[in-house]
Amino acid sequence: MNLPLPPILGDLPFAEKISRMLMPHRHVPHYQMPALEKHAAEFNRIIQSRRHPSTGGKKIFLFGAHYYWTEYCTALGAALAALGGHRITVGYFSYPKSHLDPTAFDIRCFNRYTRNLLGRMGGWLNAVSLLDIRQERSLPQELEHAVDVVSLFDTQYLLQVEEVDRECPQYRLRWERNNLAARLAYHWLKNDRPDLILVPNSSVLEYSLVFRAARLLEIPTVTFEFNENREEIWLAQDDDIMRQNTDSLWLACKDRPLTEKQNERIVEMEKARMGARSFGKSERLWQDTPRGGGEQARQELGLNERPIVLLATNVLGDSLVLGRDVFCNSMADWILHTIEFFASHPQIQLIIRVHPGERFMTGPSMVDAIHQEYPQLPENVRLVGPLDKINTYDLMEIICLGLTYTTTTGLEMAMNHIPVVVAGDTHYRGRGFTLDAGDWQEYYQLLEKVPAQPEAYALTEKQVELAWRYAYHFFFTFPLPFPWHLVGFAGDLEKWPLERVLSPEGQVLYGQTFRYLAGEPLDWNAVIDRNS
Repeated sequence: MNLPLPPILGDLPFAEKISRMLMPHRHVPHYQMPALEKHAAEFNRIIQSRRHPSTGGKKIFLFGAHYYWTEYCTALGAALAALGGHRITVGYFSYPKSHLDPTAFDIRCFNRYTRNLLGRMGGWLNAVSLLDIRQERSLPQELEHAVDVVSLFDTQYLLQVEEVDRECPQYRLRWERNNLAARLAYHWLKNDRPDLILVPNSSVLEYSLVFRAARLLEIPTVTFEFNENREEIWLAQDDDIMRQNTDSLWLACKDRPLTEKQNERIVEMEKARMGARSFGKSERLWQDTPRGGGEQARQELGLNERPIVLLATNVLGDSLVLGRDVFCNSMADWILHTIEFFASHPQIQLIIRVHPGERFMTGPSMVDAIHQEYPQLPENVRLVGPLDKINTYDLMEIICLGLTYTTTTGLEMAMNHIPVVVAGDTHYRGRGFTLDAGDWQEYYQLLEKVPAQPEAYALTEKQVELAWRYAYHFFFTFPLPFPWHLVGFAGDLEKWPLERVLSPEGQVLYGQTFRYLAGEPLDWNAVIDRNS
């Protein structure tokens, strides 16, 4: 039983030591790194057997603000130390969760636990609690502004909202923590000057401030994150991975027609997504309702023969949406203006498909945001909620135009010969197969013209081919092979222990990705050639 302790304990010297002696398991359920505890001795043994005094290697700084990322970054650092003789520093904040405000006493306990555990790693790891170092007194103006921006993103991300009251407790908590992170990280990086920094996510929370501080100091960075597939990782060099910048990848692949094998693979994936089946190394279902056909969907929604447009939303607060506005103030702003347009254009019908992924979220739904503004929707507008038993791909059969913000549904509509207007700054914008609105006037013109003249905006076979080519490389080339996922990390480490990762088998599969993580320039042409 974890009894609450008086906050004053946070100010008493040695309080956390006494607490750990009297109640050794009090903090374990809230802050624990079991995989690291289990494999620490193994990491040390393997690294010591492979390291040589003459090995140069890079001075690499990995950052994990929360215990699960600290655990992951330490294991990643162990692999880099063993593979390249790199000198590894893991920097951390002793926070349990990004939305919680632990007492000073708890932070001291978490800090002590982390310091003791990472101290067992031996001489190959330098562990640094950023909470124990000096703060930078003054920040560059750009980084001060970043604290405000990231704190806004964080609040949107954590509360799953777009409209944020900057006086609300969650925003204040995130601002204070981000401000502290910026000052501590900037001071450390300015004085320590690593050769390379590895940061997860890099769009939100303390990770974004560390990434931005590194870029401001012109320190090379690698940012990384995971999709839903096992044994894959996204990474970017000197860029925010959550922006999903595919410019270099597209430059390498846009003129390469898909092989028969590649075409079969992307077709099979698309069939699985349409048919509410999982695919590959993921258990995710992109739809939870099997297909019933477009005409059945038309009847269920009470639609007639007037032209139909489909608007596909993103999940509210998704980090892949934050900061992606082009001409709208937010995704909700875009949706509400679109409804207003269709209210004055009754000759066209609109379906708003709220992202099915909302069923896994705990925050407000886009359905609520729409009903708040429109308790009674216009006669020609239909709202399909995240739990409604309608397959999105059935809707694609009956529409003449798709509207998207950043969701990959827009990419899939183009793959299925449907013209798509892209309102947000998504990774597939500007690739030659979408209609990219740059302002409200252009957006409204497209909403009027495409349904009225569908033949004038029909995608060419070349554009459809480009969409399929882009989709293949986004889904199968952009994610690089990697043994350990953050979710289920302990199980992955059992399947792929460090010794197996370092073996010839592991290096054939994952060695190149580790070298990219260590800063070797990412060569998409080489990646494509290896995968062909």
